[in-house]
Amino acid sequence: MYKIIFLFLFIPALSSAQELYVFSEPASNMPSQSVGVRQSLKTVFDNNTRDPSFRHNTDIMFGVNKNLMLHAGFGFSDMYSKRTQFESVRFYAKYRFFSQDAIKKHFRMAAFGEVSHSVNRPTYEELSVEGDQSGFRCGLIATQLLHKLALSATVSNIQVMQKERWNKSLSAIAPFQAIDYSLSAGYLVLPKTYTSYKQTNLNLYLEVLGQQVTDRKSYFIDIAPAAQLIFSSSIKFNMGYRWQIAGNANRMALDGLFISGEILFLNALRKQRE
Repeated sequence: MYKIIFLFLFIPALSSAQELYVFSEPASNMPSQSVGVRQSLKTVFDNNTRDPSFRHNTDIMFGVNKNLMLHAGFGFSDMYSKRTQFESVRFYAKYRFFSQDAIKKHFRMAAFGEVSHSVNRPTYEELSVEGDQSGFRCGLIATQLLHKLALSATVSNIQVMQKERWNKSLSAIAPFQAIDYSLSAGYLVLPKTYTSYKQTNLNLYLEVLGQQVTDRKSYFIDIAPAAQLIFSSSIKFNMGYRWQIAGNANRMALDGLFISGEILFLNALRKQRE
């Protein structure tokens, strides 16, 4: 009886596992009252020497309720220095404001915003608030689930907010505003049929990620395939590779590997309140 109740409550959430994109966020949120911890490693390769550089990010995630999700994180990197050092702190919030749900399908929309403080100075034409620059990003996400296939689109604006932005001699080095966009697809390969929350999930993803700098004529478009394993509905392992297929922006690297691990604690916030 307990297993039947558990499946009734949690299989609707498990069935949208293919929305857990590796390089972007869906409009759906993590389960209400849950807490997640994610550790990620991003490796990029120098365009000339192919020497690798690494970024280590740690994020704590909170599912406040079904509509609101919060992240807080920090990172270390050797991408802008000769040794690994503290790089940034980041905060992220996403609010789902529309949901049209049906059996084995739904359409959802969400608004999000994130802000970061980085020790790095603007250097390249690629803008990012994951550790490269200090600034903020805000945007909209729309996600459509169709049984085992999930499609998602994101558009956002990035603003770099550092003193170099207002220094005319330095502002020519790097841009300070851009439009980000992405198109993502995820497909649930395993299991074929849900019978237990302990079943291992295998999801495959393909994402197209782009950026158009708005204060100069530079852009890039990347493609990023990825694979994801989910164990017992609470432990997640991601691996993906991203490389540029078009663009003229001056970037630190044109390709890179991303690996992350994540653990989810269901009802952690509810237990804490009790």
